[in-house]
Amino acid sequence: MPENQLYVAPWGRDSWPGTFEQPFATLPAVQRIVRTRTASLRADLVVNLRAGTHVLAEPFVLSGDEGDSGGNGHRVVYQAYGYGTATPEEAVLSGGREITGWRPSERVGVWQAEVGELETRQLYVDGRRAPRAALRSGIPGYVTKTETGYVTDSTVPQSWQDPASIEFVFEGVYPWSEARCPVAGISGDEHSTTITLAQPGFGWARELYSAEWTGGTPPEGSDGIWRTLTVPSSAENSASFLTEPGTFALDRSTPGRHVLYYLPLPGQNPAEAEIVVPVLEQLVVGRGTEESPLHDVTLRGLTFSHAGWTKPSGPGGFMHFHGIAYYDGGPLQKVALAEGMAHVTAPERTEQVAANVEFASATRVTLEDNRFTRLGGGAVGLFGPGRDNAVLGNLIDDVSGYGVAVNSGTGTRIEQNLIHDIGREYHGTPAVWVADSREATVAHNEIHHVPYCGIIVVGGEHASRVQVVENLVHHTMTVLADGGGIYLNGRQGASWAGGTLVRGNVIHSTVTSYNFGLYTDFGAAWVTVQGNVVYRSDTPIVLRVTPPLENVAFLGNFWDDHPAGYDSPPPGVTLGANTVLPKEDFERALAADPAGADILASAGRVAPRGSRRGARQER
Repeated sequence: MPENQLYVAPWGRDSWPGTFEQPFATLPAVQRIVRTRTASLRADLVVNLRAGTHVLAEPFVLSGDEGDSGGNGHRVVYQAYGYGTATPEEAVLSGGREITGWRPSERVGVWQAEVGELETRQLYVDGRRAPRAALRSGIPGYVTKTETGYVTDSTVPQSWQDPASIEFVFEGVYPWSEARCPVAGISGDEHSTTITLAQPGFGWARELYSAEWTGGTPPEGSDGIWRTLTVPSSAENSASFLTEPGTFALDRSTPGRHVLYYLPLPGQNPAEAEIVVPVLEQLVVGRGTEESPLHDVTLRGLTFSHAGWTKPSGPGGFMHFHGIAYYDGGPLQKVALAEGMAHVTAPERTEQVAANVEFASATRVTLEDNRFTRLGGGAVGLFGPGRDNAVLGNLIDDVSGYGVAVNSGTGTRIEQNLIHDIGREYHGTPAVWVADSREATVAHNEIHHVPYCGIIVVGGEHASRVQVVENLVHHTMTVLADGGGIYLNGRQGASWAGGTLVRGNVIHSTVTSYNFGLYTDFGAAWVTVQGNVVYRSDTPIVLRVTPPLENVAFLGNFWDDHPAGYDSPPPGVTLGANTVLPKEDFERALAADPAGADILASAGRVAPRGSRRGARQER
């Protein structure tokens, strides 16, 4: 066996030497050998994962100070066996557990399985996500909000099974946000029902989701969606809500003897199906420090699947604020909107939705040609003062939260990825989030069918020279409002040269009302928006926001309508050589314009033949 090749297989043994013929069974076993070799590398050290599901008993942790990094100019590579050939094997890293012992319940058509102390918010049946059972109409009857929850003149909630497992969902509590709050208990008589919500979650929600208009009217197009915390839009996770085939509920009414209920799809037999729930919350974790980063590690050709995130099920619920950020207690502040005529309440400090694959303080870590799917948090997180990390050519789909999140760091590349159907549970999370970063590049990705924004770039103290170039972003904002296909806010640098460049992107089909296809918001500064195509949105761009835009230029773009105030832009905005094409025939007119056709041809993924990235999707 070559010194630089190691092997792991689901059918291997940890007592074996890790050769092709006698592979290890687990990643921790091969990691012990890797750590003995990294100090003297003369070539990349490659760990080959053979075909099958590698079930992780705990997260696979790579540390910056324990020999997990590459060295001497070489990398440690974890890859599917055969990567780069015509016949790569499919190796899956799973944090899931298969649920067996299904039997018909007392309710006709519903099946059940006892699962002990298991906590889960996701269930996958034969590879398909089964949504939690939901009552889409929320609380029935005439409903009044109280200090501790709600009172309704309907007695129906008194019949809901296991009320303490129910979660209320507040969609669009701010237009860009969604809250989730658990129920603590339900009581009542023949005249009314009292629903008490869990604390501190409901108290936090009442304080956080508070907007006030002190003059004028809400922004144009936003009438009816600017509101504070009212009644929930839906309720989830009770066996009483099992009316739609293919949905499930987890009953936690008996401590230590939780029960899963599942209403099968037509012709489906749960006793014969593969039914998996996540039991781990992270699959791979890379940890370093600024002084000793994890470095020179590559993961490629792998599938990461079946990890969850259960914090929103706790008494604090999920108080989403914006993007990947949520409120978990602490001081609040008033933030002015609409030129001083209104304010919203915002946290002084936020937490971030957990990533199922996370690297913190890492340098030259590359995630390439992987698939991230059937995940319950965010897919990929790159956090802290890292440098030159890359997320390249991955497929990210069926994720409860965001696709890729970058907080801080320098030189991060997010390129050639296909990201779709994310935000399945946490609708306010974007496909790509970049915050307070230097020299990050988001390029040639295709992003589609997401509930909020496709790409969000947030400024900050260290933000400079971010490039968002030649992406194809479509069918965004499918659930929430006040966002766009690409969204930027805050100061993005200190000069035109050091600011953010948004160039050559194609953005279309920004679905819900009150949106801007390409949205510079909330004091965005030092942003150049050049040579983009924006169509089929409420409005292509916006010029007047609070705080106002500063040093933002829109040059040489194509769109299907000029925004309000285009003829008299505010002082901080420069407009030049932008072209309006007719809405009813936009695509034909764009293709007939040489500059427009060039933008259209260059945007999106350009993948090598045979790559996991696949062929470019239909536009």
